[in-house]
Amino acid sequence: MTAHLTVVLNEHPEPRTPQTSPWEEPTPLGMNRELPAFPTDALPDWMAEMVTAVSGFTQTPPDLAACVGLSGVSTAIGGRATIRIRQGYTEPSNLFLVCALPPGSRKSEVFRVMTDPVVAVEEALIEQARPRIVEANLARRIAQREAEDAEQKADSGDPDSVGIATEAAMRAEKIEVPVEPCLIVDDTTPEKAASMLIEQGGRLAVLAPEGGIISIIAGRYSGTPNYDVFLRGHAGEKLNVTRQNRDKQKVDKAHLTLGLVVQPVVLRNLAGIQDAKDKGLLGRFLYSLPTSTLGFREVRNAPPIPSETATAYDTRLRLLVHHYAGLKRPVDFVFDHDANEAMFDVQEEIEPHLRRDGAYGHMTDWAGKYAGATARLAGALHALQHLDRAGERKVTGETFAQARRIGEYFLAHALATFDFVGTDPDLDDARTVLEWIETTQPVSFTERAVLNAHRRSLRTAERVKTAVHLLEEHGHVLRTDPPQRPGPGRKPGPTYWPHPNYRAPQDRP
Repeated sequence: MTAHLTVVLNEHPEPRTPQTSPWEEPTPLGMNRELPAFPTDALPDWMAEMVTAVSGFTQTPPDLAACVGLSGVSTAIGGRATIRIRQGYTEPSNLFLVCALPPGSRKSEVFRVMTDPVVAVEEALIEQARPRIVEANLARRIAQREAEDAEQKADSGDPDSVGIATEAAMRAEKIEVPVEPCLIVDDTTPEKAASMLIEQGGRLAVLAPEGGIISIIAGRYSGTPNYDVFLRGHAGEKLNVTRQNRDKQKVDKAHLTLGLVVQPVVLRNLAGIQDAKDKGLLGRFLYSLPTSTLGFREVRNAPPIPSETATAYDTRLRLLVHHYAGLKRPVDFVFDHDANEAMFDVQEEIEPHLRRDGAYGHMTDWAGKYAGATARLAGALHALQHLDRAGERKVTGETFAQARRIGEYFLAHALATFDFVGTDPDLDDARTVLEWIETTQPVSFTERAVLNAHRRSLRTAERVKTAVHLLEEHGHVLRTDPPQRPGPGRKPGPTYWPHPNYRAPQDRP
């Protein structure tokens, strides 16, 4: 709650700070005071129990394990399941998730535990494919040698040998060597990701406990941002690649999963990529900003992960990943009537907030995809509930209701993220005023004083009022309202007192 004090002022009051009000540490601009914790109970029991157990053992927020777990589900069903909401409206099932925590938060340990089943299935698929790959390579080499021998005979002038050589060369070309299966990579360039997406039949996951991929997207090596494959891979669109040897590769539908655990500064790096917001890259991520447990962890009393919980998670996630990896064509996750109606409700509720002056007017690139993201989350929950039988059952209204709870979590965290990375003009104004306070260190100030100092940048009294109000909400200033004087004339406005952190040493209480 924002504190308001009414004080009685003498005709010539001495400047003072409100001693009657305790000061709490201000919240950084762009970070809400309280963000919801991940609704773990919205997950199926076996997943919720694993998330809770990993969180307790590693002394990390449950948001971290939940986001990595959802990334594993997306790895399994991405490109192998289509969310059919209603006639003419479908969504892919893959997700882009990013969870931000400070260094030292045991991100890598949680990441490893939650993704181990996916890695194990990938290794098993590689072992299963190896004999076929060896056999195909051998057959191709034999056919190529036969073609070379036929070509040498053709050079000798035998007229029949030209046709024989041509047929031998064509047989060699027709022998396809299977590509080694690859479900996940942890570090890749956009160009390599595009090639691998096509080689793997249009599905790939980039899962990493660090944010190096963000700087690569931004052009660390090429000098130019390159994220077209990520835009297409999120939307399930056609992807074409021309190799250096001029060979063209293509896949009709590319499905990419991103599951990243990063430091908060990486979010600013992501937002700083040229045109990332305008072209919709920022709007494709589901953001999580958990409250860090650093400084509050139980060193001696962390409970171990129960073996039955770990086994249930490992068994079910392996089944999920292995089943969908073996499908020849995607299955449909079809919404039932209740789920479709609930989807309509979300679409209708979000729409007015997308207006220029709406609550999400500054982040329409994200909010415009909110309903679709909720449908994708419903698909993930549906897969977790029914595993290899999910394609035989419909997505229910109850499942969608749980997905909506998770969607609302991501909505709150997206608002905080977009504020944090500076996409809200009101917050930019508040930062301008805060910088002025830090520089000038006033004991107190009025809105008129701020306007006089920023006529070129803030320009209007309304913008000043909004900016100072945001500073008040975040605890950077305290407002005192003077008693109103009767009669004509301009009524006195409020006085604002900066947090002691911003005052000169001699003015601090």
